[in-house]
Amino acid sequence: MDHGARSGHRARRPGDHQDDPQGCSPRVRVVSGLSMQSQGQIVVASQHYPPDPSTTAAIMAEIACRLASDHEVVVLSGSPGALPASQIGPDKPRVIAIRNRMAGKAALVRRGISELLFVLRIFVALLRRLQRGDVVLTVTAPFMLPYAVVAAAWLKGARSALIMHDLFPDVLVMAGLLKPRSIVAGVMRAANSLMFRALNAVVTIGRDAQAPLLSYAGMTRNKIRFIPNWATLVPGLRPVTPDNPFRRHLSARFIVGLSGNLGFTHDPEIVFEAARLLKNEPDIGFLLSGWGIGFARLKQLQAEANLPNVSFVARVEDAELEAFLAAADLWIIPYRKDVAGVSVPSRFYNLLAVGRPVVLVSEPEAEAALTVVEDGLGWVVAPGRADQLAAAIRAASASGDGAMAARAVKAASGFDRGVAMNAYAAMIDELLRNPNLSEQR
Repeated sequence: MDHGARSGHRARRPGDHQDDPQGCSPRVRVVSGLSMQSQGQIVVASQHYPPDPSTTAAIMAEIACRLASDHEVVVLSGSPGALPASQIGPDKPRVIAIRNRMAGKAALVRRGISELLFVLRIFVALLRRLQRGDVVLTVTAPFMLPYAVVAAAWLKGARSALIMHDLFPDVLVMAGLLKPRSIVAGVMRAANSLMFRALNAVVTIGRDAQAPLLSYAGMTRNKIRFIPNWATLVPGLRPVTPDNPFRRHLSARFIVGLSGNLGFTHDPEIVFEAARLLKNEPDIGFLLSGWGIGFARLKQLQAEANLPNVSFVARVEDAELEAFLAAADLWIIPYRKDVAGVSVPSRFYNLLAVGRPVVLVSEPEAEAALTVVEDGLGWVVAPGRADQLAAAIRAASASGDGAMAARAVKAASGFDRGVAMNAYAAMIDELLRNPNLSEQR
């Protein structure tokens, strides 16, 4: 998944925590270890949590708050600062920040060291907190975190569940950062086998993740729970209007959008090359806004070529995101090859929620591609084929298919937050009742 993408979370008011040790503190406390609690508690371990505005933070907060309505929940967070008001009050999780310094994504060595130190602090905190019968829930960001969480749970006799947004080392291989048969990749796969054997449950957000998971000796089908992510915007058709603040300065009739975090798994080159192929078609324009190494590359390419049909806007904040998504007629999600089973684009659901078709650059068996084809929501283009992407954009510009927009809204309605939250709650309840759940199903 694109776990750093800002996929449509509404603006939140800053709020203070309560001083009550059973509630929340005025600011999230930085600690190196925690006292023991009663049996049967739920611990959520996540580097990303509010006030961090990322998609992963919002997802983990939604899950933690839903679980806190029925159980005692403690969140070990890597995001210090004042929690938003929506995260404060009765029946909310108790949030404790673990000291964490996050380097920029371009500073790979410093970022790796920072993440390793954070993971070690989480491991120590879990060893001090967990008791037999507890359940700990974590996510694959950073990729080292699940190993530490599962090891701590195993040592303390607790149960563990992993939300798999990205599969490592596969995502690093896909991004070209690792060779498939390298020693590092082999070590990570060996560690995965041990981790999957110890895990009680693995949540996948895409159907395509099941096959690569089952290739590990430690994984069984009974451990896998398919719980898709959801649209954070209310599904409903937002019409294209000339007074849209992000559109009114553009002269093209048909606007193609690209938004969010473009990381190592995305291909900015294919988007720019498609724009180059369409530069002599004045009816079609490109509206680009986001962050990450991919957007830095796009800006570099535009500085060199100065294409007349490409426009950039500053990173869009949450409060403006709905209007921004409504500004384009079509949205692109550009992946590199071998995305199937490795990552699911979180921004996908909000693009559907505003009633926009998409062009997805990926293999046809990837989760988002399956949804696009099954529900008639747009086009799927082979990775690396800028000519196919340009042809799909041209076809979308000429189609005028209002029914596709209606189908997008309907599809977004199917990715329901309430359904997902109930599925997470049911999984945790089952783990609390049955420590050998994965063996007996």
